[in-house]
Amino acid sequence: MKILITEFMEGKSIEILKTKFDVTFDQDLSNNPSKLKKIISNFDILIVRNKTQVKKEVLENTTNLKFIGRLGVGLDNIDTEYCKNNNIYVQPATGMNADSVAEYVINSALSLLKNIPIANTETQKGNWPRNSIISRELKDKTIGILGFGLIGRKVAKISQIFDANVIAFDPYVDQNIAKKFKTKLETLENVLNNSHVISLHIPLTQETNNLINNESIKLMKKKPIIINSSRGGIINEEHLIDAYLNNQISGFALDVFQNEPVQHNILEKINPTFNCIITPHNAGVTEESNIRVSQFIAESIITYFKK
Repeated sequence: MKILITEFMEGKSIEILKTKFDVTFDQDLSNNPSKLKKIISNFDILIVRNKTQVKKEVLENTTNLKFIGRLGVGLDNIDTEYCKNNNIYVQPATGMNADSVAEYVINSALSLLKNIPIANTETQKGNWPRNSIISRELKDKTIGILGFGLIGRKVAKISQIFDANVIAFDPYVDQNIAKKFKTKLETLENVLNNSHVISLHIPLTQETNNLINNESIKLMKKKPIIINSSRGGIINEEHLIDAYLNNQISGFALDVFQNEPVQHNILEKINPTFNCIITPHNAGVTEESNIRVSQFIAESIITYFKK
């Protein structure tokens, strides 16, 4: 059986797959859907991250594809409905990068509460803003988590080490589960209204697209810090920047964007003096998580085809 890998994967996991399958590794295909369409029919298994677009127009050219391994969690780059209707099994690496993302969130929250991006910029300019930049503690602040899955729960657990209060919005999670993590489930409006830090951990769907916009930002009464390490389309980036300029929020961290790489029209609006953190969709990508994610997908493929 033949495997096609279009994005980076841990070397040892690739070598394990090579002992049982014919493996092709071509990262150029992640940016070349037309070429992917032409050759996809030659493969039984496809392994991707989030960059490779596995949409209907690609999948319609498959004749042998039986399994798609997603080196990560989000599935918005894969036409899962088409896969379901055509007996193509889709396996995400659920939970394998949860620690990495949770650490990113806490690090961002602490940095932005301390105004470290501003302090760093000003100090490197030769200024000494010791008295003009006032920082805050995470202790006794309310962390609002949108989406209380594995990552959201890890964020809650770490936040409580700092004596922060945690509330969450997730219509698919039972209150009894949230209680195990000392977290109270609230309505979306209450979370937005009462949180000093808001962290997003929800998938991009029709319901969540553009969820954070001018109207939802108006509900935020505590000038919160907003952290998005889930999917870019959930936040209207222009509205977010306007909210910062209008003093409606006190900072933001974006690891994901509606269009990636982030577009110049967005970057041009972000001033170096902003209290913000911008990263290239790598919150969940660490040495450790890459090993876990890669090994999980490799083992899942081997197990699946043993059946």
